[in-house]
Amino acid sequence: MAVHPSPARPAAAPVFEQEIRFCRTQDGVRLAYAIHGSGPPLVVVSCWLSHLQHDWRSPVWRHFLDQLGAIATVIRYDERGFGMSDWNVDDFSLEARVGDLEAILAATGQERFALLGMSGGSAVAMAYASRHPERVSRLILYGTVCGEPVALSPDERAEEETYRSMIRVGWAKEDADFRRVFTKRFIPDATEEQMRWFDDLQRMSTSPANAVASRIARQQVNIHDELSRITAPTIVLQATGDRSTSFDNAVTVSSRVPGARLVSLESRNHILLADEPAWSVFINEVSAFLEPDRRAHSERTDRPAEELSPRERDVLRLAAEGRTNDEIAATLTVSVRTVERHLSNTYAKLGLSGRVARAAAVAAYLRHRVD
Repeated sequence: MAVHPSPARPAAAPVFEQEIRFCRTQDGVRLAYAIHGSGPPLVVVSCWLSHLQHDWRSPVWRHFLDQLGAIATVIRYDERGFGMSDWNVDDFSLEARVGDLEAILAATGQERFALLGMSGGSAVAMAYASRHPERVSRLILYGTVCGEPVALSPDERAEEETYRSMIRVGWAKEDADFRRVFTKRFIPDATEEQMRWFDDLQRMSTSPANAVASRIARQQVNIHDELSRITAPTIVLQATGDRSTSFDNAVTVSSRVPGARLVSLESRNHILLADEPAWSVFINEVSAFLEPDRRAHSERTDRPAEELSPRERDVLRLAAEGRTNDEIAATLTVSVRTVERHLSNTYAKLGLSGRVARAAAVAAYLRHRVD
């Protein structure tokens, strides 16, 4: 499969801080979500193994977070039953997980956004894009499922039962021997440090019961008929040697989503590592694919910047330094309500709304230093 030419790799990613917040779904599950970066919104429906805080300092994941944050305002979350979200849940169905995404979008105030579905999260992203075409500007799929229930041969069924037994027995143990089997499937070319980190992620991301229940539910997902209704521009990226998700999945999805483009990545790793060539291809392709969203976002946020009043610029300058509204009010000798009013006026002038408005406004200030 030919790999399309890509633009130059983005410059070294800036260092961002993430904001972690919480919301609740319609069935009462508490979800944790995080926001970081600058640019147009990119909502990430990630794989089931995640922990917002643990991932932030990860030798396995951090390059994803840094470089995606350099090109977009990244909104990501821990799914129900995982990470910093509620573990005490029993519904891991696709409909419940789509409901989780809808709760995150409501909490962050997003109306239109790019959507990145990674690994098991790809089913949620595809289902949402099919059902809400007016809200998804672009769809990125990485390590995707095929959208059909998993059909296992007798030998494959025996292997699957072995994996489930290993999760039940070894997932929560101090000794990582059982978990290392899964680690080597996900990142076979990782260093020992990276493998140890991923061993730890498994145990702290969820309970053995949740890991098994979620695995079973994901294998039953059927969105075959929905793929042809996806209208958003779509790119599918897949490692050719990935043992966790088959390259055939990517071929199937690419053939069913109208106009989807398939990009093959020469790697054995389910999670691309920072020092392998496939990572450069991935981030270049994603950056180029999001460029229309980036241009539109820049036009919305840059043109009115000079209309900001001197005091609104002062407030943005202090917000860019990481000051809270209380601290900004104390520095400028005004009330907190006045600070909030200046921020609201700034968001309106920049065409911003929702929970990511502050981060986007600060990003616009840092880009142009309107002083």
